[in-house]
Amino acid sequence: MSDAFYKNSIHNFLRQSDDEIFGIIAAGDRYDTVAAQKDAWMEQIRVLKYALAYAPSGSILFEYTLPRVGGRIDNILLINNTVFVIEFKVGAETYASDAIRQVRTYAFDLQNYHEESRRCKIVPVLVATGVPDDYRKHDVPEDVILTDGDELRNIFIRNTDTSCTTINMDKWANSRYVPTPTIIEAAKALYNTHSVADIAQNTAAENLTKTSDAVQRIIEQSKQNKQKSICFITGVPGAGKTLAGLNIVFANQKTTGQSYSCFLTGNQPLVSVLSEALALDAYKQNGTSKSLTHSKIKSSIQIIHHFRDRSLNEADVPTENVVIFDEAQRAWNQRMLSDFMQKKKGAILNRLTDDQRAHFLAMSEPELLIDYMNRHQDWAVIVCLVGGGQDINTGEAGIQEWFASLKRSFPDWNVYVSGDITASEYLGDQSFAELTDGLKCETIKELHLSVSLRAHRTSDVAGFVDSLLDNDAAAAAEKYKRLSEVYPIYMTRDLARAKQWVREQTAGKTLRHGLIASSNGRRLRADGIWIESKCKPEKWFLGERDDIKSSYFMEEAASEFDIQGLEIDYAVVGWDADYRYVDGKFEYFKPSGSRWLSINQEDKRRYLKNAYRVLLTRAREGFVIFVPRGDASDATRQPKFYDALWQYLTDIGVEALI
Repeated sequence: MSDAFYKNSIHNFLRQSDDEIFGIIAAGDRYDTVAAQKDAWMEQIRVLKYALAYAPSGSILFEYTLPRVGGRIDNILLINNTVFVIEFKVGAETYASDAIRQVRTYAFDLQNYHEESRRCKIVPVLVATGVPDDYRKHDVPEDVILTDGDELRNIFIRNTDTSCTTINMDKWANSRYVPTPTIIEAAKALYNTHSVADIAQNTAAENLTKTSDAVQRIIEQSKQNKQKSICFITGVPGAGKTLAGLNIVFANQKTTGQSYSCFLTGNQPLVSVLSEALALDAYKQNGTSKSLTHSKIKSSIQIIHHFRDRSLNEADVPTENVVIFDEAQRAWNQRMLSDFMQKKKGAILNRLTDDQRAHFLAMSEPELLIDYMNRHQDWAVIVCLVGGGQDINTGEAGIQEWFASLKRSFPDWNVYVSGDITASEYLGDQSFAELTDGLKCETIKELHLSVSLRAHRTSDVAGFVDSLLDNDAAAAAEKYKRLSEVYPIYMTRDLARAKQWVREQTAGKTLRHGLIASSNGRRLRADGIWIESKCKPEKWFLGERDDIKSSYFMEEAASEFDIQGLEIDYAVVGWDADYRYVDGKFEYFKPSGSRWLSINQEDKRRYLKNAYRVLLTRAREGFVIFVPRGDASDATRQPKFYDALWQYLTDIGVEALI
C-alpha cells in the first residue's frame, strides 16, 4: 500500500486555500525539505488551480510515493478513466531529457505494476514553468506532453475520456503496486509463505504458478507410483527460473513440513547472499537466531559440489527425494569433473577401490548426479533449470549431456520437457529426436516460462547488449535510442563522475548501487577499481549504506562470478582492455604479469564475451560504463586500448555524462 502527501477531490482542492493545501503537503513530508521545494509546491498549487478551474469531477494527489523505488510523483490527476502523471520542473527553461525520462518511467511503472492503473489511460505530462514563449521544442516525444503550464487546462480536456466512470481515489491510492522483485526480495517472500502471486505481475505470477503446479504433479505422481523422473524447465531471459526452483522447494516444505527437496547451484555467491538474506530477515521479523535459520536453509539451498561429493560414498543415499539443479546446462563434462576430482578430492578417491574410483572418474557431472539420485529404492525427481548464453566457465557439458547420460545408464527414468527445449539456444545443432531416442519422454508446455519477470522498461536491455557485443552497431544504435527513453545508459571517462551519478539516482530511495567489472580487468586498478581484491558477496549485496564492505561504498568491485544470478539497481561498469575494440571488431585478451596475451581458444573467447554480457545486464534501473583514458607511459594501459571502444560507443549513440 502506498499513499500521497495530499489527496482530495478536485472539487475540494479548488475550494481550499493555497496555504491550507500547502500545510497538508508539508506535514506529509518526513524530511526537512529545502525552501526551493516548498516554493515549488506553492507554484504547483497555483498552476493546477488555474488549470482545473473548469471544475471537472475527479481527484488530485500531491507527492504520490511508489513503493521500493521510493520515487515521488509530483502530481496525479484522476479524471474519469484517465490518470494524468505530472512532473513539475518549476523555473526550468528547457524540457530536459532526464525530466522527460522521469515522467515517462513513472507512467510506465504505473501502467505495468499498479493494479488500478492497468486498465486506465495513462497520460504523462512534463511542466517546465520557466520555458520562454519563443522556445522551440526539438525532438518532441510522442508519448510525453510538454508544456509550460499555460496549456494544462486544454491538455486535461483533450486527453480525458468523458464517457468513462471516474476512478475511485481511495481505491486507486491504496492499490497493490507490484514491481519486479529482485531474487533476494522474492526468496524472502517465498520463504515467509507468500505465493508468487504476491510478488510478481499477474501474467508472470500465473506463468510461474502453472510451471510450479506442473512440477508438483510430476512429484506427486512419481511418489505415488514409486517412479524416477527428471524434468527440464526452460524460459525466456529473465523469466525467473531460479525463482521457480526456490518456489518448488519452499512449497514442498510448507505442505509436508519436511526437507525432502533442495535447490542446488554452483553459484556460491548466490547461496551465500540468499542464505544470509533469509537469516537476517528471520531475525528482524521474529527474532529467530541467524544460526538456526542458516541451519534450516542449508538443507534447502546447497552448493552442488557438496551434494556431489556425498555421492562418492557408495553406501550413501540422498536424504532428498527432489532436487532442483540451477543452470543445469553448466554441469561439468567428464574430463572437467575427472580432472577436478583427481586434483581436489584425491583424499576421498584414495579411500575407494580401483573399480569404484574408475567408475566415478568415468562419469560426467550429470551422470554422477543422476546415479546418486537413482540410489533411492522408491522414488526420486530431478528438476533441471535450463538457461542459454550465460556460460562463463570452461568444461561445461551443456544440456545434451543430461540426455546422453539418461540414454547410457538410466533409460527407465521418465523424462519431461518443455516444447521449447528444441531451440538451438539449448541444444545447438543436435536433433531433439536423436537426443531422446529410446527415452520415455513427454512434452509438457507448462514447463516453459514464457513471461519475463524483468521490469518492462528493462526488457530490451539484453537485446541491446547482444547487439553491442556482437559488433552490430546499427542494431545497437536503434535499440539504444528506444531503450534510453525509459532506461538510462551513460558512459564516462571519469570514475568519480560515474560514482556521483549512481549515488544521485539512489539518494533517498531503497535502491542499491555498486561497482562491477570483469575478473580479467586487472588494469582498472590504476583508476581505482581493484577487481583482484575480492568482495564478500553477502556483505556487498546486503550491507547497509554505512557498511564500508557494502556495494554502496563502491570501494570493492564485484566480478561477473560474484553477481551472476543477482542484480543491483544502478551500476558502474568498468570496461578494461581485456575485451578490446580493435580495427572495427572486438579482440580478446587476458592479463599476464606486465602484458596482455591474446586469447585464441574459441571457448575462452566466448566466456569473456559472456562475462561482459553478464556485467551489462545486472542493473535493474540503469548503468554507466566507465572507459579509462589510459596512460601512454604504461604499456598495459595504452590510450588506444580504450579510445576505439569509446568511439564505438559514441557511434552507437551512448550519451556521455557531463
